[in-house]
Amino acid sequence: MAQGKLQDRVAIVTGGASGIGKATAENFAAEGAKVIIGDLESSAGAKVAQACGATFVATDVREAKQVEALVKHATDKFGRLDVMYNNAGIGISTPLVDTTEEEYRETIRIDLDGVFWGLKFGGKVMIEQRRGSIISTASVAGLIGSPGLSAYNAAKHGVVGLTKAAALEFGPFGVRVNCVCPGVIDTPLVARVFGQMEGARKLLDGMHPIGRMGQPIEIAKVVTFLASDDASFLTGQAIAVDGGMMAGQGSTSANNPFADLVGGKTR
Repeated sequence: MAQGKLQDRVAIVTGGASGIGKATAENFAAEGAKVIIGDLESSAGAKVAQACGATFVATDVREAKQVEALVKHATDKFGRLDVMYNNAGIGISTPLVDTTEEEYRETIRIDLDGVFWGLKFGGKVMIEQRRGSIISTASVAGLIGSPGLSAYNAAKHGVVGLTKAAALEFGPFGVRVNCVCPGVIDTPLVARVFGQMEGARKLLDGMHPIGRMGQPIEIAKVVTFLASDDASFLTGQAIAVDGGMMAGQGSTSANNPFADLVGGKTR
């Protein structure tokens, strides 16, 4: 029987109860990993873990001690930690001047501080092992600005910066650190943020040159690659998995006035 890319690796996934985290936990498990899902007690994390043969540990990534306990659970149970995926996150869509102090601080605590604690505690174990891969979820909003997403922009730009700094610090110990920068992915988070907008799906699909939003499994596959030995010479990178959004300004072929020319036709 062929072995998976992560056969017998020990992997933590925060925010693994839904969306990208859920897809990644499932894909890690399918590739042979021993998966620990960290998510809120009130989440569907326990149900997801049971379905894919993983372990669930109730974790609030805002709290450093809870992230430390999550990492300790993995090392106590399996004796090591091979992969740390810092994925837990939230998003709000509010003009900067209307963003409340609570909204701003909550976004930073979950989307940025939670990644910092994962890097700190996961990194400490991996440095001692002299082996490991840490991946975090940033966003295309960590590469460019987005109106109405100022707090989210701040957090995700921070994740990219943390990734680069940690890669430099951890690299000499055999630990790789990268982040993925998804475009708009068809997840419950996106539905909560944009679902109230009329025509939101058409608008969000049209933001990508490929002509559609991404699916969680498409991000999970890239995260799995980064976690595996296939990415053994790759560290310190913020990888856009975005249907072409970061390629430049433009529109999808459906709305592109030059679409006929692409196929060699003339009007």
